[in-house]
Amino acid sequence: MDDTTFAASVHYEDPKAALAWLVEAFGFEITMAIDGPAESPEMCHYELAFEGKGRVMVGGQWKSTIRSPRGLGGANTQTVHVQLAAGLDAHCERARAAGASIDQEPSEQFYGDRTYRAVDIEGHMWTFGQHVREVSRAEAEAALGQPITATTWA
Repeated sequence: MDDTTFAASVHYEDPKAALAWLVEAFGFEITMAIDGPAESPEMCHYELAFEGKGRVMVGGQWKSTIRSPRGLGGANTQTVHVQLAAGLDAHCERARAAGASIDQEPSEQFYGDRTYRAVDIEGHMWTFGQHVREVSRAEAEAALGQPITATTWA
């Protein structure tokens, strides 16, 4: 395992189908696969990375409070953000071709990233970003119209 401090965990009604779809649509790599036992397939655990970095865990609905958005009327309690080094627009088209619903088309943000949002086959929202230009905190504050408190942004 890498030295990632935080990792998101997303849960699906059909985690094996979701796993295959996430690889096809978003280009994730499977870095760990543990199938659940025959009597409890929801007790599976999978992990994904992107270009050898990061970690997102994928699993089944193993508890009544751990649900897929599909079973909650599409509600999301979190989204996952993936930062790309390059190729954001092509990535969006790949996701669209695989059947992702594009919630926000690629567009440049006030903080210097170009982003898009996609909804996967069970309703999880994913945001993908690519840094496209340097923006100072003062420039971002002016564009936003309010102060920004940040410990790592000059």
